[in-house]
Amino acid sequence: MNLKTFIRDIPDFPSKGVVFRDITPLLKDPKAIRYTQEALLDLVGGLKVDKVVGMESRGFFFAPMLAARLEAGFVPVRKPGKLPYNTIQQSYNLEYGSDVLEMHSDAIQKGDRVLIHDDVLATGGTAKATCELIEKMGGEIVQCNFLLELDFLNGKDKLLKFEVNSLLHY
Repeated sequence: MNLKTFIRDIPDFPSKGVVFRDITPLLKDPKAIRYTQEALLDLVGGLKVDKVVGMESRGFFFAPMLAARLEAGFVPVRKPGKLPYNTIQQSYNLEYGSDVLEMHSDAIQKGDRVLIHDDVLATGGTAKATCELIEKMGGEIVQCNFLLELDFLNGKDKLLKFEVNSLLHY
């Protein structure tokens, strides 16, 4: 199955000059969802995984499915103020300014083997901050796993010490 046929380009979103890769056409097709889930699992191979971390918000589409299939727990990473329990935070830089990510303080145990999943690897800032959160908690990142990667933004360069795999490349 050619997954790129399910990715819609939206020019000038969220700002002029940006081409947004919209995955919602893929999400409304059950065969494409199943195929994507299996392909993402193939990227993991035989790695032992204790937790799958999904980043807000589109990382939440496939990360819980991957966790269930890998018999692992699912951990959400969110923007500040969205999680109801005690959290730890990690700030990160954006092109103009900074932002913060949070995770529950009991989400990762020392020695947990962690798969990070998100829909898109762009500049790598969110993924790097998520890796830093996991490492603060004593987790071992076994792979960063993405549906698609925007190669021209070089986000992979921020994740050099980790295995990074993506299904689609633009």
